[in-house]
Amino acid sequence: MASAAMRLLGLYLRLVARPSMATAARAAATIAARKRPSPPPRALRRHHAVDTVSIGGFDCVVVEPGRRDTGRAALYLHGGSYIRPMAPRQWTFVDRLASAGVRVVVPDYGLAPGFTHRDAYPLVAEAYRRLVADPGPGATTIVGDSAGGGLALGFAQSLLGTGVPQPRRLVLLAPWVDLTLEDPEVRAAEAHDPWLTRVGLLAAGRAWAGGDDPRLPRLSPIQGPIDGLAPIRTFVGTRDLLVPDVLRLQRRFRQAGADDDRFALTVQPGGLHNYPLLPVPEGRIAAHAILRDIAG
Repeated sequence: MASAAMRLLGLYLRLVARPSMATAARAAATIAARKRPSPPPRALRRHHAVDTVSIGGFDCVVVEPGRRDTGRAALYLHGGSYIRPMAPRQWTFVDRLASAGVRVVVPDYGLAPGFTHRDAYPLVAEAYRRLVADPGPGATTIVGDSAGGGLALGFAQSLLGTGVPQPRRLVLLAPWVDLTLEDPEVRAAEAHDPWLTRVGLLAAGRAWAGGDDPRLPRLSPIQGPIDGLAPIRTFVGTRDLLVPDVLRLQRRFRQAGADDDRFALTVQPGGLHNYPLLPVPEGRIAAHAILRDIAG
């Protein structure tokens, strides 16, 4: 059973967050709205050394651990349906990663509808290339939440056959792995999700695709190759519209003979979308495990 905090947060999200993407008209207005900047917060700068470098005209925030350095690094790709910038809870997670001794690189990829996946992939590739040069792929984790989780998996797939090494592992938090949301179980899951809506995500996905087929693996990595990928650790809640597609991704790995060392999935009963980033007991437990794993 979900904690009282999780249930209360679900009620708040249903009343406050869900309406902005609840209809096609509202989703269109939200997608078209001016994108607010989301610079690193002051608290992050107080705790750690924060620098911003430009890659292909996009900012890339580099956070160096302030007190301890484990020699580990993380490329963090944030969620937000490809239409929203970094949220405070995502910056808090970056702060916690750095506090655990991890160097964190956060590409500020362009958001739809002004930008698409065609702009994001070169940025992520260059940020990753610089990371694996130092400290190296064996010390680097790619972390992505929600839309960023889909981008992380699609990017890792794009490395296959290129000679560029895979990271140490992928950590995917409620990843959006199928832009089409065609699985009939997604409609059933929507009834239990107080936050996400299918109509809103479909509109955001079309904007991110920029006219390309949403079934392309770089947009819907559930369609992409899985052999040769880095080990994957995934977290999703049962009150998440995306859970059917995450379970479908797990089945693909299982059918290919992958065990928990290659694809480990944690499904949190009563968990909301992106629950490891939320200020609830279940989220704190999951976040602690993730931080320990990346920094270890």
